[in-house]
Amino acid sequence: MSDAPVPAAQARRVRTGALVGLVCLAALTGILLPLRDHVSLASVILLYLVAVVITAIAGGLAVSLAAAVAANLLINFFFVPPYHTFRVASGDNVITLVVSISVAITVSVAMDLAARQRAAAARTGVEAALLARISAEPAAAGSTESLLTRVRQTLRMDAAALVETDESGKDHVVAQSGRSLTGQPVLTVPAAAGLKLVVEGPEIFAPDPRFLVRIAAASARVLQAERLAAEAAQARELAEIDRLRSALLAAVGHDLRTPLAGIKAGVSSLRDPDLQLGPGEQAELLATIEESADRMADLVENLLAMSRLQAGALSVDARPIALDEVVAAAMLHQPEPGASVTVDVSDDLPLAYADPGLLERVVANLIANAVHHCPPGTPILVTAAATEDTVELRVVDHGPGILPADRDRVFAPFQRLGDRTTTGGLGLGLAIARGFTEAMDGTLTASDTPGGGLTVTVGLPRAQPPAVGGGIDR
Repeated sequence: MSDAPVPAAQARRVRTGALVGLVCLAALTGILLPLRDHVSLASVILLYLVAVVITAIAGGLAVSLAAAVAANLLINFFFVPPYHTFRVASGDNVITLVVSISVAITVSVAMDLAARQRAAAARTGVEAALLARISAEPAAAGSTESLLTRVRQTLRMDAAALVETDESGKDHVVAQSGRSLTGQPVLTVPAAAGLKLVVEGPEIFAPDPRFLVRIAAASARVLQAERLAAEAAQARELAEIDRLRSALLAAVGHDLRTPLAGIKAGVSSLRDPDLQLGPGEQAELLATIEESADRMADLVENLLAMSRLQAGALSVDARPIALDEVVAAAMLHQPEPGASVTVDVSDDLPLAYADPGLLERVVANLIANAVHHCPPGTPILVTAAATEDTVELRVVDHGPGILPADRDRVFAPFQRLGDRTTTGGLGLGLAIARGFTEAMDGTLTASDTPGGGLTVTVGLPRAQPPAVGGGIDR
């Protein structure tokens, strides 16, 4: 881009160098002129050479060359006899002036080359650091935009974007950083097939094409890696959905068939005119039908609850509640009233901040899970205690327990203890309990019971005491 205008920063440097050179030459002339008879011409030339060097450092090659010519003219006019003319009486002085201007020009060119090399080395270091960082970082969501941001900042551009050309030849911006593209790019570098890197902003002085090509290729690789990562995540999500669907179909196929078979058998027996059923037998069949219908209702309710959890559509109405009241309500819905469940929840515990309906479902599911997995007659204890910030409810059993490696897995949907049983529901009880608890800003954890068994702890926030003259704050 040889015909590009001088960047604003370079123009400022030229103005600064011109001012520095003017001040140095004027000051030096004013100081040396009264001492003209006491200072040798060689000393004067060396001092003016120092001023040229300072000007070269401040303003670059063009300003330093002008300063070298101006210094030579000042030396000739003020310090070479005859004074105040540009004639030179002595041949030695002519040689001295020619050598001095040659040295000044050589020093100016050398200073400019050194400055360019320092700038190139600094730019190469920045470019190498950028490429190394790009290569070291793994692809992740948003990594393409992050890369383009670094490219834009390194090149000091206003916008950087990856533009993809579709089959119809139309361009689409697939990733960008900075302001939107205006259609007047400073640089357009091919990145891959149908993909190019576009940057907009101030004109770039002598851009390194090899660096730009590497940056464009790296941008294309990062974009491709990001797309592959997104496709892999989508594939994992689809595989998880398929796994849950298969588990749901397998569980529903068994667990709904059993109560349906009981209902159909009971109804068929009651409707069969050839069967002479007494009142006791009819009552037993009706009880079987009712129990099977309750099981189906529980299964459907669990499925609906899990669907609300997974869809994020669960409504939580948290308020200060007493744990003993919630536990008492949960005990009324136990399918096995003869189970050895002991409730030891004091009525003077601090209030918990939770949704009473959801918490009742959590407690009922935990007790039902403990009853189901414990041998008949095994004692189960429901107890509660308060800490400084929480109220904790524990369901303690002395059944087979759960291995530490399986404690997180049993809280996943459609998981039963050890995945070995084929009865006892869809395996949603614990998953729903944890989902409901976390929706109320609580925690649900499993630990070993001393002496064997499993203890499930529900931690809930404590309700704050009522403010003076107001209600209860969370």
